Amino acid sequence: MHRENLRHKNFTRRAAILGAGQFAIFAVLTGRIYQLQVLESDRYKLQADDNRINVRLLPPPRGRIFDRFGTLLGGNRENYQVIVVAENTPDIEQTLAVLGHLIPLDEKDLLRIRRDVAKRSPFVPVTVREHLDWREVARLQVHAPDLPGISIDVGQSREYVYGLQAAHVLGYVAIVAEEELTGDPLLSLPGFRIGKNGVEKAYEERLRGKAGTTQLEVNAVGRIRRELSREEGLPGRDVHLTIDMRLQAFMYDRIADETSASAVVIDVDRGDILAMASKPTFDPNQFAKGEFSNDTWRTLARDPLAPMTNKAISGNYAPGSTFKIAVALAGLESGLIDPSEKVYCRGFIELGRKFHCWKKHGHGWINLVEGLQQSCDVYFYELAKQSGIDRIAETANQLGLGHALGIEIPGEQDGLIPTPGWKLAMTGDKWQKGETLNAGIGQGFVLATPLQLAVMTARVANGGYAVKPRLIHGALENSSVGLELPSLGIAEASLKLVREGMRLVTNHPRGTAFRSRIRDKGMKMAGKTGTSQVRRITTHERETGVIKNEKRPWVERDHALFVGYAPLVDPRYAAAVVVEHGGSGSKVAAPIARDLLIETQKRDPTGESAREWIAAAVGPTNKS
Repeated sequence: MHRENLRHKNFTRRAAILGAGQFAIFAVLTGRIYQLQVLESDRYKLQADDNRINVRLLPPPRGRIFDRFGTLLGGNRENYQVIVVAENTPDIEQTLAVLGHLIPLDEKDLLRIRRDVAKRSPFVPVTVREHLDWREVARLQVHAPDLPGISIDVGQSREYVYGLQAAHVLGYVAIVAEEELTGDPLLSLPGFRIGKNGVEKAYEERLRGKAGTTQLEVNAVGRIRRELSREEGLPGRDVHLTIDMRLQAFMYDRIADETSASAVVIDVDRGDILAMASKPTFDPNQFAKGEFSNDTWRTLARDPLAPMTNKAISGNYAPGSTFKIAVALAGLESGLIDPSEKVYCRGFIELGRKFHCWKKHGHGWINLVEGLQQSCDVYFYELAKQSGIDRIAETANQLGLGHALGIEIPGEQDGLIPTPGWKLAMTGDKWQKGETLNAGIGQGFVLATPLQLAVMTARVANGGYAVKPRLIHGALENSSVGLELPSLGIAEASLKLVREGMRLVTNHPRGTAFRSRIRDKGMKMAGKTGTSQVRRITTHERETGVIKNEKRPWVERDHALFVGYAPLVDPRYAAAVVVEHGGSGSKVAAPIARDLLIETQKRDPTGESAREWIAAAVGPTNKS
């Protein structure tokens, strides 16, 4: 009996222990279920949704680019694309073969398509070809039953309405390079394009916009079932330029026959760049469409004429006699010269060696205004010697030379206005007096861009105010030059003398550009010719006769330059033209500048009637 009681007690104890263990296990399971289903339900629900819902980015429409009158320069157009889904195609090679009879597909296209199909899941669409025209789209629609897995998709691509004519100003868009990835998920989208140069690059973030999103229900392997929601992004913002596209087109056509040239027209009061062209150029639409092969790109990059370079802001040229404007002002402001005092030009000056005038037998007795009118080198040798290189450099800097002017697009060069300190730092050599003489006629180390020469001319024409160039349209309110722009501090009497010399250049029979004068009295221009040497003329050649430009190899011919402004009374517009290896500035560059200034005055893109058009196009202000 005792043994039976003992066995019963042991059984009860064991049952209790087992029951307690079972209860503990049940309690743990219950607690875990409560944790999963109640406490952490939101977390696991979110993970489940992530497996069920796929969020994708929607590229926004890129902002448009307009000229000052609202003319569309860079916009977007529908891009019809052929896509293939491999899992819907029983035999992709057969499908591609049929497709190849309907639209052009070369070996490179086929290799790319096969590679993309092999890399991606069979349900993921692969782009076969972009930019189909209507005939190709219609042809594919008719043959749709013979093309399983093939469909047409509609996207957007960049379109440059005027192609070559404004390429260097607008720039272009192209596929994002690996080094350009910044963390913005938009940049990682297949086929997404960003600005690579010009306005497209400078205002990339403004033009790009913000991505939208779409929520797609997908199955376990990622196949799309349906779209659950869509949130549109923010389209890129538009950009309005100061360019007058009709004037831009005229400028492009005017320099089109030159091998290599650049030109700028600028408003002397506001700094609006009204036209800016560089030759040779390129077609930005080829980049937007992805039509540039590696071989084509290498050819462009290696072309010695540099078609991808905007020479109006990046071309560094010896300014030649156009620089005499700065030298004349430096001499006048120094107070060391009497502008009415005459210098005798016998065709050269001696300072260790002979420094020659362009006119072999000299100009005779000549003063400052006549020196500008006839572009006498000997006069400016003497003037440079008296003024000194430091004062010349100071005045040149005031006029906008020797430093970047802050134009909004990339690629602007500084040019070069040399000083003794610069030469010592760069070469370790001391400055020589003869180098001052060379600088006095815009040769030697002196370099300037066409944009800088246009700004120099504008600052002289507007009465000595520090106008700055701009490409992006700002406020349209009437400007008061004296109030809005800082003065350069150059005496009006000095500016008046220089402007008189420039007037005679184009309006006096002995002026170097008299043949290129504007005959309409209300449109007359003033200016300065320039012919800069790119090779040294030997003593033997001077004795036997300098070889004419047209008989030299093209790369040895002089650069032709001209700067000018118009009209003579209350000047409004300034222009600069550089024709590489064009020869004589008076014969080649001056006629181009004349035509540009005539056309600009006829169009009057900053006049009252034009302002009404602009206000209607872009509103009273458009601050970028």
